[in-house]
Amino acid sequence: MKTESHSINDVLAKNATSFFIPPFQRAYAWGRPEIERFFNDILRIVNSELDPKQHDKLEHFFGTLVIKEEKSGFANKSVVVDGQQRLTTTLLFLIALRDLEIEEANQDFITHNYLTNTTSSFQDKIKLKQVTKDWESYRALVTKNQPDPGIVFNAYKLFFKLIEDVKRTNPEIKLEHYLIAIQRINVAVIFLDERPFKGEDPQIIFETLNSLGKPLTLSDLVRNFVLLNMESSNQSEIYEKVWHPKIELILNDNTSKYFRDYLQYKTRTSIKVVSDNNTKEIYQLFKDFVEEEFTNHNDFINDIVRFVGWYKWIITEVVTDCIYTDSTRDKEVKELLRNIFHDIKAEAFKPFVLGLLEYNQDKRKNVHLSDDLLISILETIRTYLIRRRILGLTQGENKNMVLLSKHIENLALGNVSIIDLLTNMFYRLRFPNNYEIRNTLLLMNFYEGLKKYSKFVLGKIEENNTKVAVDFRNPKITIEHIMPQNLNEDWINDLGENYNEVHKRYLHNIGNLILTEFNSEIGNKSFITKKEKLSTSSLNYRLDVINRDIWNETSIEDHQKNMISWFLNTFPLPDDYKDKDNWNVKIVESMRFSPLDTDAGNLAEGNRPTEIIIDGFTFKATYWQTVFIAFLDYLKKSPEYDFDAILDNQFELFGKDVIVKWHILKPRIEENIDLTWRYKTFEGKNWEKAKNLTDDTFFIHINISASNCMTRISNIMNKFNMPEESVEIVLK
Repeated sequence: MKTESHSINDVLAKNATSFFIPPFQRAYAWGRPEIERFFNDILRIVNSELDPKQHDKLEHFFGTLVIKEEKSGFANKSVVVDGQQRLTTTLLFLIALRDLEIEEANQDFITHNYLTNTTSSFQDKIKLKQVTKDWESYRALVTKNQPDPGIVFNAYKLFFKLIEDVKRTNPEIKLEHYLIAIQRINVAVIFLDERPFKGEDPQIIFETLNSLGKPLTLSDLVRNFVLLNMESSNQSEIYEKVWHPKIELILNDNTSKYFRDYLQYKTRTSIKVVSDNNTKEIYQLFKDFVEEEFTNHNDFINDIVRFVGWYKWIITEVVTDCIYTDSTRDKEVKELLRNIFHDIKAEAFKPFVLGLLEYNQDKRKNVHLSDDLLISILETIRTYLIRRRILGLTQGENKNMVLLSKHIENLALGNVSIIDLLTNMFYRLRFPNNYEIRNTLLLMNFYEGLKKYSKFVLGKIEENNTKVAVDFRNPKITIEHIMPQNLNEDWINDLGENYNEVHKRYLHNIGNLILTEFNSEIGNKSFITKKEKLSTSSLNYRLDVINRDIWNETSIEDHQKNMISWFLNTFPLPDDYKDKDNWNVKIVESMRFSPLDTDAGNLAEGNRPTEIIIDGFTFKATYWQTVFIAFLDYLKKSPEYDFDAILDNQFELFGKDVIVKWHILKPRIEENIDLTWRYKTFEGKNWEKAKNLTDDTFFIHINISASNCMTRISNIMNKFNMPEESVEIVLK
């Protein structure tokens, strides 16, 4: 085995070499994110070439290429063990470049220099022999014929569009500049020894390269990017003295999340939650940001270390650090951070609050956010969030709250207030007024419908009324139903002849609930017994109960009125906003979104679809399962898309077999009859109602949430390079 450094140009332009991709390789799989990243790397090299100020022109390392060379007469055949995605992508780029050329001589140069080879034994003298699945489409592109729809053709079309767009906006970029870029893209070529006793069997090497180890996380990629750009003598010192102790050791498993939130704050843009599917995409955004904003990596390290402590306050439930020397303020801001990020779990506000902490804590900032103002802003955020949770609102927060970061300096200067910013959003992001809250609490199932936040709300009401902290997180403090869940004769007598209706209507209502330390002890006891026990409670709630002689509909409605009033006082709005429409009425909010939107899953959850629009064609879809079926059905019937590519890549796209044929599904249903309702045909029928059922009838797994539906569709869109605007979901 030996390794050599070559440009991708030198590898592909060899006249006496052809490339063979063995059958154990997977088919071509690069989607829009990878292709756009490749093209952007090309453009960075081109721009460097055109910039007269840059004397040391940019180059780009494209990864490794593992090949095993075989002699074929006077020619060489290189078996591509690993790196076929890179080779194929480069060649598809060159084909698109050729097809956009006007000069026939330029077209011939690309064809003869890169795409074909006079010594090739493959059909049409093509230099690269693709795996069987991709071969016909690739051959058609090389020979200027119409290929079948599929991932190879999609990649070519995307390159064609990208080059065309550059040609229109930057006409100074010519063919020679792209070819120079190809000459400056480098690969590490690993040549395997062809002697069998060396044990370098191509299939074994391929399996080793693609099966061992976990995928790199975002934090791994960022760390490697930073350290590998330093002198080797500095790498160990920086890692051991700075990177590990000041970042990784403090944040542990939250390091990748930190890098994403740091990047969101710095760029003031929404970025997808880090997952195995998009790690490289987010890493590229991070890398571009660092290269644009910092002159060297030491400056970047100093900056990102600066934010670690503040981020730790956000992600740590019980902060032991001293934030303020004033103990009252210190306790207050820690509790607010805990409320927002651990009791309410508002991930969307992390970048914005990270920025608030920077302006509050960093003494080097020219503009300072005062301690009192920080606390006031956090209180308003807490009120905004819990009022929205009362109404069941979360949609749009992940995508839009990061945009508040643009206003931090003006907040610190007093040019704008947080209440103005939060009440100037569109309707879905509104700040619920007192009227909405009151009407919702009058009718809602507070105990079950607000289970995530009910103890937090009641605990904060108690604190606000008594000015004494309540340990509402303690499992010994529970929510007590005053009128019990199971009625005995005493309770039926107290409630009167409409006892059943009163019980059904008010059991889980806020008017029948209090916090106590005695839930298991007083359960279904009579009201008189409950009063006696509650009289020994230390919680202020008892007073609204023990001062009553009977607990009936009138008592419940009276307590309900008090509880709602206490809620509005605990999570208050300024007087001018209490009864106002707290959203920007001038903004006409679209109820359409793309599955590729950052917040697509969040937008879908809790809403009902009415239509899915694909490539301009509209399909009715009133449930999320019908949205998914309609999307798949369109791709299956459209000649523009290769449906087999979905079938062949299901584990990559969905993590499981989502589309199965009847002969596979049937034995599963025989073992578990409940699966009947989890699979439907393209006509939306389960197997019992399906007509003309055969072994090859397709069934689709439809037992999915709205968010899962969006994830499945977005994964397919990325695989097929479908633009964001090509698919729209219309909400009811």
